Amino acid sequence: MLSLRTSRRFCHVAATAVVARNHCAAAASVPNSVSNNIKALEEPSLVKLKAERDPEKLFQLFKANAHNRLVIENRFAFEDTVARLAGACRFDYIEHLLEHQKSLPQGRREGFVMRIITLYGKAGMTKHAVDTFCDMHLYGCSRTVKSYNATLKVLTQTRDLRAIEAFMSDIPQQFDIQLDVYSVNIVIKAFCEMGDLTRAYVIMVEMEKLGIRPDVITYTTLISAFYKCRRWEIANGLWNLMILKRCLPNLATFNVRIQFLVDTKRAWEANRVMRMMQNIGIAPDEVTFNLVIKGFCQAGKLDMAKRVYSFLHDKGYKPNVKIYQTMIHYLCRERDFNLAYTICRNCMQKNWYPNVDTIHTLLEGLNRNSELEKKRGSEWTWAPNLLFSGEEHNGQGTITKSSS
Repeated sequence: MLSLRTSRRFCHVAATAVVARNHCAAAASVPNSVSNNIKALEEPSLVKLKAERDPEKLFQLFKANAHNRLVIENRFAFEDTVARLAGACRFDYIEHLLEHQKSLPQGRREGFVMRIITLYGKAGMTKHAVDTFCDMHLYGCSRTVKSYNATLKVLTQTRDLRAIEAFMSDIPQQFDIQLDVYSVNIVIKAFCEMGDLTRAYVIMVEMEKLGIRPDVITYTTLISAFYKCRRWEIANGLWNLMILKRCLPNLATFNVRIQFLVDTKRAWEANRVMRMMQNIGIAPDEVTFNLVIKGFCQAGKLDMAKRVYSFLHDKGYKPNVKIYQTMIHYLCRERDFNLAYTICRNCMQKNWYPNVDTIHTLLEGLNRNSELEKKRGSEWTWAPNLLFSGEEHNGQGTITKSSS
């Protein structure tokens, strides 16, 4: 399935298609040769693809537009079609469409073939993805480390250690491909996700001997994995090794370190690391602040959490929903319902809503402290996602006054 962002882009292209169709109809004075070119690229094909729900009709429609660059070059339409065919388990249709695309002129571009490899991977057709890479020369397409990395990334999804190692050892020699640090990072991440941290570290060492220098992503991936497995001594050693190799940590690396310190109840150290970030010119983000605030809250240092929260505002940062949720939750636990109410109100004004349990605790606390009448002047009613003051939700996304 496409993400919300992808769907919006796709829908935007489809909407543009309708506007373009109306424009073409109005352009009667345009020369015939130009009009024919416009008709050949008619955007309504995207609208039809988006609206079609029958897998067989979708297949036929996409096949009919195999030479339509507006469809073929729109990777969101391509991905959406393959995703829906895969959801319907029509892998035969996917194979037919993608194999046909490889035989067309666009099949001679490595970037386009990489897209086909990725689509095979998303459809779970790993063998077809590997075969596509190995047969690229048959379609007159050059093969570089970029297409190799795309195939390697698809192969790591299988979690087949032997297949991954064989692909790394045999294929580069067979096709004279020089691996890069991105290749190493793909494999290291896969081994870390599978829990084989020793093998992941060995791969980094072996690749460095071959002249591929690990970058900050390599170290961050390994450090995060070792911290999660509570092997902090190795993670700290990797941190020191990274510094000795003159590879400076980035924001993600610092956040991994702070996450570990918070998990081990070392809030003051986490705060010190955040200050160190600023001293070397790396600005903390919302994740950093949320972790430090959470660390102080868990340690019972609510005053320090409030100071970090105030510092965040003073420096112009905008809290996200997680920071609001963390502050409200722990303020309620410490029975500071006044400040919790203020933060909750600010949060809801941005259409972010804490979870139901937190809201319930806040309302009970305000009731017990007789603060509810002072704040709103009337009784509050809890409804899903909204706090009301003598009002009711009419189910249409608006608020109406309740009858008394």
